[in-house]
Amino acid sequence: MMSTIAIIAPSAYAPDPANVLRAIERLQARGWTVKNLVDLESNYLRFSDTDEARLAQLNQAVDDPDVNVVLALRGGYGLSRILEHIDFDRMAHSGKLFVGFSDFTPFHLGLFAKTGRISFAGPMVYEDLGSVDLHEFTFEQFRQCLSYDNYSFTADAEGNPDLQVQGTFWGGNLAMLVHLVGTAYMPVINDGILFIEDVNENPYRVERMLLQLIHAGILTRQKALVLGHFTNYRSSDYDNGYDFNTMLAFIRSRISCPIITGLPFGHCPNKVTLPIGADVVLTSDARKIRFEFGSHPHLAENSV
Repeated sequence: MMSTIAIIAPSAYAPDPANVLRAIERLQARGWTVKNLVDLESNYLRFSDTDEARLAQLNQAVDDPDVNVVLALRGGYGLSRILEHIDFDRMAHSGKLFVGFSDFTPFHLGLFAKTGRISFAGPMVYEDLGSVDLHEFTFEQFRQCLSYDNYSFTADAEGNPDLQVQGTFWGGNLAMLVHLVGTAYMPVINDGILFIEDVNENPYRVERMLLQLIHAGILTRQKALVLGHFTNYRSSDYDNGYDFNTMLAFIRSRISCPIITGLPFGHCPNKVTLPIGADVVLTSDARKIRFEFGSHPHLAENSV
């Protein structure tokens, strides 16, 4: 039995529908059945549709017995507007595998905080699977993570300490993570391994958000902080030499948990898929990082 993906758009709309059609063709070529629940000719303000319609899309995908995977169209902004109306018990009990990142982060963390259900930070339709340039690595990691109970990967990464730690893997987009501090959608995780990524955020803004996580006591309770990609920001003469590495050195001086860099994830062409809420063993040295995930929800073997 082939697996079925439902495409939903809980956040922004697709400026170029060709990207979506390209993604659908690529998924179908790899054996997936795709149900596109998004009206690509419709949008509301900067969103793919009204709040009510976007919530209805999510519920439609969850209630469809043929659907195995619920895949976000893209990020942007919008999921926070419907967050309080999402029935997370309904999401968890559906058994669906939910995939997305960036603006989809509040869904992942809300689902785990309220139900303990694992979901997946992974590629989205518009800018990942449907980009003009094909990124086969992203497709293959997506398939592997969703298809098998145990998932691992190794990535080249320089300058990290010798380390092996184990804990609950969680996190996502840094701005959205900070946005949830103090809410019921923020999971309380001790001795976890927190990963973050972001886009369009200058180093001083990243520092400010990390300081908020320090002040809230969140970073001090983690075994490791793992950095993915931080892309598309611009430094200026006013920064006067203050760059991302300077910021990172300052944050390292403020917390005792190790900071690991080089996670192949974020707003970048080639990315892994990450089970949020799964147990993970993280190993690093001066040249490589390795992630070995424990049991997590997955599709039946050979279904894709």
